[in-house]
Amino acid sequence: MTETVVLRRAVAADARAAADVYLRSFDAALPTVVRPHTDDEVRDYIRDVVVALRETWVAEAAGAGVVGLMVLDGESLSQLYLDPRWRGRGIGDRFVALAKERSPGGLTLWTFQVNKPAHRFYERHGFVAAEYTDGSGNEEREPDVRYVWRP
Repeated sequence: MTETVVLRRAVAADARAAADVYLRSFDAALPTVVRPHTDDEVRDYIRDVVVALRETWVAEAAGAGVVGLMVLDGESLSQLYLDPRWRGRGIGDRFVALAKERSPGGLTLWTFQVNKPAHRFYERHGFVAAEYTDGSGNEEREPDVRYVWRP
């Protein structure tokens, strides 16, 4: 059985579900990374800043609601999170294709160094590691890596 998943711009009513996808995804993919904000603070930020002010996209599955979140800010792919139960179904591939379409001149993103599956995913899509840090520049204080894609 193939589920129908639609990528669309997020609206205010999507904020809570998008935040919950972020929280589930972060906790599943990054169990060793300490989140610097409470669940409620994350939900408020996604509602008041991410969905309200950024180019925010959601993946919506028939019968399941919002199962993915992607945020673009110019050439920055600032967030891409999938509900853990929906990984491996091509949704992330579709989000990256959309990001490249929306920013044809190139993209940049940050991911944590411990997130090896994300490294493999982005490298498979043509992103190249351009900078490694000790984490002193992010809220989590977790070493990260900046990836760049140029057409």
